[in-house]
Amino acid sequence: VLVLITAVLCCENGDVRLRKGRIIVHVSGGHSCVSRSCVSVFVTLTCAFRYGREDLDVLGLTFRKDLFVANVQAFPPPAEEKKSLTRLQERLIKKLGDQAYPFTFEIPLNLPCSVTLQPGPEDTGKACGVDFEVKAFCAENVEEKIHKRNSVRLVIRKVQYAPEKAGPQPTAETTRQFLMSDKPLHLEASLDKEIYYHGEPISANVHVTNNTNKTVKKMKISVRQYADICLFNTAQYKCPVATEESDDVVAPSSTFCKVFTLTPFLANNREKRGLALDGKLKHEDTNLASSTLLRDGANKEILGIIVSYKVKVKLVVSRGGSVVHLLIIIFISHVIRDKKSEPFISFLLSLT
Repeated sequence: VLVLITAVLCCENGDVRLRKGRIIVHVSGGHSCVSRSCVSVFVTLTCAFRYGREDLDVLGLTFRKDLFVANVQAFPPPAEEKKSLTRLQERLIKKLGDQAYPFTFEIPLNLPCSVTLQPGPEDTGKACGVDFEVKAFCAENVEEKIHKRNSVRLVIRKVQYAPEKAGPQPTAETTRQFLMSDKPLHLEASLDKEIYYHGEPISANVHVTNNTNKTVKKMKISVRQYADICLFNTAQYKCPVATEESDDVVAPSSTFCKVFTLTPFLANNREKRGLALDGKLKHEDTNLASSTLLRDGANKEILGIIVSYKVKVKLVVSRGGSVVHLLIIIFISHVIRDKKSEPFISFLLSLT
């Protein structure tokens, strides 16, 4: 019997939270009906991008692209130089005895985080998105055909933590000149900060200077999610995740200033098909996808889905319904709850 136990893989400041770029896997031995000298146990870590629904897979063709695959032999352990043990490894070996075999996966830092595109009410099968899977199996060699009864699969997830250092307070402004008006309309917006955590309210300060002979009759402020699908061709999907409309009127030759507060929540967007969400485990709920932190020189095709957020401020002007708008980029991610936690993900593989 193969048993896998795991935790969550995290990403902090653009680096995998295992700061040495490793996943630690532990193997414990037990009683077996098969001679240990005749059986090898391998573990495979796969990061894959599914870009089509599972029920559309036909004739052996799958809408899936493997972004990263790594294999390691867990048992018997290969003869190689011993590596220093982490505190968690030491505790597990002390608990499980001499039959515990630690080993590692080397993971590139540019792998994407787990992202799932929210399916529609009538969609079935596995949703589109990027996921990580750990598979342990018994075989004579790693290339051997794997029988389902000799393997066990475990879905894990990689999540993005917010950078510790925030940038300057984001602002944007635009000026619009109208026909038959000597002076322009000026729109300026600013946010209280650049980085927000999931569920945190976003305050936008909107300032309008209307020196035209037109009237601003409506305002709309929204937080929009942008998901760039990086595969053969890049496609972008955008979806509002929080919206507030105002009927405040800005008369000609007057000014206006107001603070709008919006809070993006998944609970208010569960019916929107194609919305990017953080990858989830079966027993847990999830949230809106975190912003993708791009590293310098990163290959976008490996990232699968690039998620970003922007605050959009739109003014509707009378006499023709002209629109004036601007966009401000923000970063939405998870708060770092425990900075002292050990920087790796751990598995436990038991043979019984």
